[in-house]
Amino acid sequence: MRTNAAAHRSMRGIIRVPFSQRLGNHGHRMSHARFSALYEPVLQEIASRSAIADGAFIDKDVYRVYLATFWSNVVLDPDDSGVPEADLEHLHDFLNEEIPNVLGTGQTVADCFKFITQRDGELAMDRLQLTQTHKELLQYFASMILDPDGHRRWMDEIRQKQAEAQRRGR
Repeated sequence: MRTNAAAHRSMRGIIRVPFSQRLGNHGHRMSHARFSALYEPVLQEIASRSAIADGAFIDKDVYRVYLATFWSNVVLDPDDSGVPEADLEHLHDFLNEEIPNVLGTGQTVADCFKFITQRDGELAMDRLQLTQTHKELLQYFASMILDPDGHRRWMDEIRQKQAEAQRRGR
């Protein structure tokens, strides 16, 4: 089994798109066919890494964690992932069309993050031996996606506490 750092680097590596394939539309909105050409291999790799019983089945819990990791990495650095920032919403829509093929009807990117916040998600992340930083990244994204207002309040509280700590430290 890989170390946590190696597993994270490996998962990060599957979203890299060769520079020659990036921005094939010269900055225009990417088409569904272009998303499919670029990201079908990524989705296949996620499915492959989630496979059990010699590939006969997919561990849907593992798939959800990997898909959430993929989306988090894309949002953190869209250019490195081959997606112009303006096309993130369109990639999100593409993923929402593809995810039901593995997870079932009605499943979306948001559902993957909802899973992360549940007990089964915690167990899956533990089973995958994710680092604490990796878990926190997924939980952070889950808070932004599932409760944007609550996330704003939480971040405001953190900023306020940091400001108070700085004032006391002077």
